[in-house]
Amino acid sequence: MSATKAVLERRDPNLIFELDDVACHFKVQGPKRLKAVDGVSLTIRRGETVGLVGESGCGKTTLGRLMARIYPVTGGTIRFEGVDTGKLDKQAAFDYCKKVQMIFQDPYASLNPRLTVGSIVGEGLEIHGLYEPAERQKRIYDLLEMVGLNREQASRFPHEFSGGQRQRIGIARALAIEPEFIICDEPISALDVSIQAQILNLLTSLRSRFNLTYLFISHDLNVVKYISDRVAVMYLGVLAELAASEKIYANPLHPYTKALLSAIPVPDPEKEKSRKRIILEGDVPSPINAPVGCTFCTRCPYAFERCLTERPVLKEVEPGHQVACHLYDSGTSAVPV
Repeated sequence: MSATKAVLERRDPNLIFELDDVACHFKVQGPKRLKAVDGVSLTIRRGETVGLVGESGCGKTTLGRLMARIYPVTGGTIRFEGVDTGKLDKQAAFDYCKKVQMIFQDPYASLNPRLTVGSIVGEGLEIHGLYEPAERQKRIYDLLEMVGLNREQASRFPHEFSGGQRQRIGIARALAIEPEFIICDEPISALDVSIQAQILNLLTSLRSRFNLTYLFISHDLNVVKYISDRVAVMYLGVLAELAASEKIYANPLHPYTKALLSAIPVPDPEKEKSRKRIILEGDVPSPINAPVGCTFCTRCPYAFERCLTERPVLKEVEPGHQVACHLYDSGTSAVPV
């Protein structure tokens, strides 16, 4: 038995994605690099929904696109079902695209305006050679009805639909080739609140119906709480905290997570009035010139000398709850600077 085969047999069969110290750096002028993702380690189990939250520009979408192989990985490894996605040959990469699909943030820009809805949804079926032509048309109709549209709309063009309807088309396109994993990149951020609820309920029902696994990227913490099993909090290209959804919201540990959660409005005027908000000072540092130590140290009220020089690693501080913060290292005596 080869060493690779032995490792695959020992791994947890329920793990669908394993990210190990993943990085994505983009070239800018001169020798500098923009570090969009800078050392993310994460595992995702089959059938679960992992929410990925953080401020705009923290690297959430870049991480999703790395997993979809839209961007190349600069460092680290991404394994799908135990196989390194960076070492796939042409045929394996083609098969990978069938298993991993993406729903994009902008429901209009992500649809080809020159194609009918039927052609958009059926494009993947044709590329992957799924179904005979007659069956393919029926599959397109079934997909449209599955997401709340009707078959008569297959001959229309994207500009003839509302934002919510266009996002349903995007969901139908992602489902067409029967993927195992779907990356939802802020799929409701451009929609009205009432439509957001409909799309969330649709994604939840589809997950249950087809045993799908989601990476749900969003900056709306209320939405992430509703749909996610686990939540990963991202800041400036790294993960700050990772735990089950109920743990994150009941007992946040990282100072950044606490500040994010304090910003969620409470639908009770009296409670909202008496609630204390955590206001972070300063701006998010540039990913071109990120701090040497903890990426959050320039805005953290608890930062001490070690935070300025040594980057904390994500570690488990209680069962199922990981945090990257020196405040939770054993023996640390934190003195703010």
